[in-house]
Amino acid sequence: MLKLIYTEDSFHLEYLTQSLEEWVAQRVILAMRIGQFLCVKPSHASFLLPADLPGLKQLREAIQTDERGIISMCPCDRYYVEVTLWGSWLTDGTEEVTGIFVTSISDVSDDDSLTSPTELLLYNLWLASQSCASVIQE
Repeated sequence: MLKLIYTEDSFHLEYLTQSLEEWVAQRVILAMRIGQFLCVKPSHASFLLPADLPGLKQLREAIQTDERGIISMCPCDRYYVEVTLWGSWLTDGTEEVTGIFVTSISDVSDDDSLTSPTELLLYNLWLASQSCASVIQE
């Protein structure tokens, strides 16, 4: 499962081995216990990766085998590609620009494992892009 956390001025990606359904159920229970409004709705999320990042060819190949259409990638310009994921958007309802997006690329019902090679590849590509960005900022 991938968890994308959006705030007003940043974005963070996490790779979790927990199932999507289990994670969302726990989040709903937490919201109920603390009396917090929680809105869960189908949605999509996008983010950019550098176009020259090693491993993008491998990601393209993985996307071609994704029969459920959970992930897509398209070029933005010479320097970046946009990765789009379909999943669920969770927010407290006060601000639609901040929240958590969760998705599972693998079909866990067909596989006993909660790990997805595509999710792990995407997470590692995002990590690599973050280290490139921090070098540029320094």
